[in-house]
Amino acid sequence: MTNEIEAKVKEFVEIAKTCPQNLQEKCFELLMGKYLEQRYGVPAAGTKATMQGADDAGGGEGAAQEDLAETDLHVKARKFLEKNGLTIGDINQIFYKEGSEVMPLYEDLKSTKVSECQLRIALLLALKSGIQGGAFEFDGEVVREECRARKCYDQANFATIFKNNKELFEGFEKYKKTSPMIQLSGEGKEKLASVVKELK
Repeated sequence: MTNEIEAKVKEFVEIAKTCPQNLQEKCFELLMGKYLEQRYGVPAAGTKATMQGADDAGGGEGAAQEDLAETDLHVKARKFLEKNGLTIGDINQIFYKEGSEVMPLYEDLKSTKVSECQLRIALLLALKSGIQGGAFEFDGEVVREECRARKCYDQANFATIFKNNKELFEGFEKYKKTSPMIQLSGEGKEKLASVVKELK
């Protein structure tokens, strides 16, 4: 648990460094406060008012965090687990439930390759979509933002990485910002299953 917090502190320090000097401390405080509140239900000292504002915007008290149950999974997601020898326990190593929202638990994508990280982010977003609505698909622009946040964004090759792995995506020819929704192919779902096994 302590290692996780230490990793978060380092991550937030790096993010704060990208802000102007006079805002770095406030940026760090806000990031850490929100993280502690979401993860443990404990607002950081000095962030109470800010957290209260965030709560009001988000609809009041923070929802309880709990494991997903099989009944929380769309029938297509349950079939995906069955077909690939995965269990609800495996999914609970990667996601948790907060109210009706499925939230990521994973911090480490277990790869140092930018292209592999981009694909893993896409696959895991497709899994989240499959759990909630049955469609194993992702929004490429959400992948772009998460790559930026995780410092694994290759601007020059972002679209190429998808194109070079087009067999993972249904009917994929080329990435278009104007229609960023991409669905996994059968091969993409197999790749997703192997990523789940590696991350759990």
